[in-house]
Amino acid sequence: MPYRLTAPAPGWTATTDVVVVGSGVAGLTVALNVRRAGLRATVVTKAMLDDGSTRWAQGGIAAALGEGDTPEQHLDDTLVAGAGLCDEDAVRTLVTEGPDAVRRLIAVGAAFDQDEDGTILLTREGGHHRRRIAHAGGDATGAEISRALVAAVRNDPGIELIEHALVLDLLTDADGHAAGLTLHVMGEGQRDGVGAIRARAVVLATGGMGQVFSATTNPAVSTGDGVALALRAGAEVADLEFVQFHPTVLWLGADAEGQQPLVSEAVRGEGAHLVDASGERFMLGQHELAELAPRDIVAKAITRQMQLRGTDRMYLDGRHFGAEMWEHRFPTILASCRAHGIDPVTDLIPVAPAAHYASGGVRTDPAGRTTVPGLYACGEVACTGVHGANRLASNSLLEGLVFAERIAADLAARHAAGDLPERAVDVAAALEASTVPLLAPEARAEIQRLMSRGAGVLRSAGSMAATAEGLTVLAREASAYLDEGKPADPRVETWEAANLHLVATALVAAAARREETRGCHWREDFPDRDDARWQHHLVTTLDADGHPSVRA
Repeated sequence: MPYRLTAPAPGWTATTDVVVVGSGVAGLTVALNVRRAGLRATVVTKAMLDDGSTRWAQGGIAAALGEGDTPEQHLDDTLVAGAGLCDEDAVRTLVTEGPDAVRRLIAVGAAFDQDEDGTILLTREGGHHRRRIAHAGGDATGAEISRALVAAVRNDPGIELIEHALVLDLLTDADGHAAGLTLHVMGEGQRDGVGAIRARAVVLATGGMGQVFSATTNPAVSTGDGVALALRAGAEVADLEFVQFHPTVLWLGADAEGQQPLVSEAVRGEGAHLVDASGERFMLGQHELAELAPRDIVAKAITRQMQLRGTDRMYLDGRHFGAEMWEHRFPTILASCRAHGIDPVTDLIPVAPAAHYASGGVRTDPAGRTTVPGLYACGEVACTGVHGANRLASNSLLEGLVFAERIAADLAARHAAGDLPERAVDVAAALEASTVPLLAPEARAEIQRLMSRGAGVLRSAGSMAATAEGLTVLAREASAYLDEGKPADPRVETWEAANLHLVATALVAAAARREETRGCHWREDFPDRDDARWQHHLVTTLDADGHPSVRA
């Protein structure tokens, strides 16, 4: 049974061939590629075109581009990081199609850093045994990729852009096929308020759900909207328990909340060390790659050190780089640190883990199709099987790029075969689906506190039971206000709170079910990996009452 957010009836309607929700590397790549197939595209984005997670990516994009490197070696490193839960076929697709996908990105206009001979400069990051991370502007790779794609999209008159728009829910036809979506456009313009877009196919590229935690590297718009929409539409999501916490996020104080500055793994790739307050390195002897171990191992090591020493931060030491290297290789990070009163040239950088990336998401097949016909997903919102239990550093931009191209290819093939007809949808009938009670805007901060306290880096049955109970209390309060005739007003803040509540509840349900420690999922009460019982995926859907239901 589909569910939807409480919202006014659409006041306007538009029509397109493919509607893409999200404007990062995944969404814009889909839009550009379906245009080449002669399809019209509409891109819906929550803020401005370049305000998503892509532009915040510092380190780079991983691909076997260097001499001596091979897709097979990239595959091996990805499988190790994924801790036994990667789909090997999906990873093989990623690493074999990745190099040419990067070259096509360069053809669109993305300029990566090169040496004097014009060879792309490559660096290393955690979990990689080779230098295979292409970067731009030193540590501004995402910003350069976003710049190039945004420029290409803006130059294509066949792509309609709707900015400052929050997607609400999926529209389906009588056969249950995706036929468009509802959305709310904020501010003045040709379109304003709640509307509907009819389409032959819908592509979710909405990014992650980092704002479900108090401290995250994700921008404020990352509120899990795509996963929440998919769940309400009846789609399967998978691996939600595997949230990657980036080991080295700039520590801004014990009370800091919201988006925190990232200190890229590439800093460690170039030789910076993790140390405690006394300057002693603590990753030596813990893993063969020391500071360049996979992210889950480094994040856990930092957390253990903080517990042992009764502190809330460790340090990154890059003082030996010197001023010139900081200024040329890591100008963005240098500026960010200095803006907060820290000079990496002379000071240790205080760091702590923070929520960074959702390895799970809306379950897809190799062509990006979800379990709802006509609904596709790519990028961080999707679960392609590439990341398994822990994403390998800098595979995220590559995954968005490769699987966006695969979605566009599938849509183009269907269009050529006459298998992408216009869909008749009764918008009024679609709005008869059961509605989800909205939460007050202030519930957002409480959700974040609950999740950070009980479902963050450290988890246990007790901590997650307390988190689940707190989330249930928030839902009961919303229902009570609704019963009393005092529902929360339908607006962006309450819709986002409802989305965060749904994905938080689903995440906790999956995390409580997985009674082991694997990849970026760390259970204090089950400290070991258990292949005999848990080397499989957990799939979540909504039950008849609208509650997350988890199955193996």
